[in-house]
Amino acid sequence: MGPLEGIKIIEFAGLGPAPFCAMMLADMGADVIRIERPKGQVGSLDVGLGKHDILARNRRVLHVDIKSADGQKLLKSLIEKADGLIEGFRPGVMEKLGLGPDDCAKINKKLVFGRMTGWGQTGELSQQAGHDINYIAANGILDMIGNAGGATTAGEPPAVPPAVPPTLVGDMGGGAMFLAFGMLAGILSAARTGEGQVVDAAIIDGSALLSSVVWGIAGKYHWGERGTNLLDGGAHFYGVYECSDGKYISVGALEPKFYSLFLDKLGLADDADFSQQMNMQAWAGLKEKVADIFRSKPRDHWAELFKGSDACVFPVLNRDEALANPHLATRSVFVEVDGVTQPAPAPRFDKTPAEIKHMAGDDGVSEADILKSWGVE
Repeated sequence: MGPLEGIKIIEFAGLGPAPFCAMMLADMGADVIRIERPKGQVGSLDVGLGKHDILARNRRVLHVDIKSADGQKLLKSLIEKADGLIEGFRPGVMEKLGLGPDDCAKINKKLVFGRMTGWGQTGELSQQAGHDINYIAANGILDMIGNAGGATTAGEPPAVPPAVPPTLVGDMGGGAMFLAFGMLAGILSAARTGEGQVVDAAIIDGSALLSSVVWGIAGKYHWGERGTNLLDGGAHFYGVYECSDGKYISVGALEPKFYSLFLDKLGLADDADFSQQMNMQAWAGLKEKVADIFRSKPRDHWAELFKGSDACVFPVLNRDEALANPHLATRSVFVEVDGVTQPAPAPRFDKTPAEIKHMAGDDGVSEADILKSWGVE
């Protein structure tokens, strides 16, 4: 069922953040029809994942020649019935198809028109190609991620390059989730005012907003070279340490009471060097002391030592280990549907729970029945 039952969304098939947004809405019960080009047509989408295309789950699919007269007629009939539309083309493509926001507003004034791009609908880069890594490079996010590496010469950038997150920060966090939020805000507004609007969701904007806490800290206090700050591994009580077996342990003992527990477990409670937690000038040296301790034993030794403690220490698990973790298993953070292991829908609702009804292309409903369910013959 889901909390969005009764909401109708049209999704123009694409890659990355737009389908992730559509998946989120569909997981929550929205009726999302995914528009794909006829199979074999130039530009048709086939990522080769089949039922393993997790981002395409929970949707019903219509194959439509969006440039033909019949295809345009069909799409306009669907737009008339829809609450929202999601597209991830470059700016201007939908307008050239005669399906831009102004065109759609004439058909359905309550339609919320969701646009997913990297650079946004406006600006000098709006027509330029790019990917997740480029957008988070441009807005300063990428430079914040990774380990410290001192500059070879004073004034030069660090010798250690930034770490590359696998499309999580830009495409999914800064793009898809902001579009989903924007779509729901727009649908709520349309229900109140009777008028839809355009949601211009750009990865460059959303991922920049994700860094708000950094901008706040930097404005009030300081934010220096990557890997030397409070929340990026610079502090001895917030970061990742290697253990004797080459595996890693995560430490997040921020608050004083958690920090005290952390020191106690490591046998450092009486070490005067650790008495001033927020003395940034001492962090580098204290990190080395903590690192030496963690390097003395394997990861699972430390995991057992800190088990049940509020010291905020937890082993860094790989994917297989995460699947086997008792807490994650109890909550069903990952589920298996039709032989495909995948993250479960989130967040959770107690009265209208989300669910995975089917995997990509596996709804078993004919295109005629899909149209009939929307009142389109």
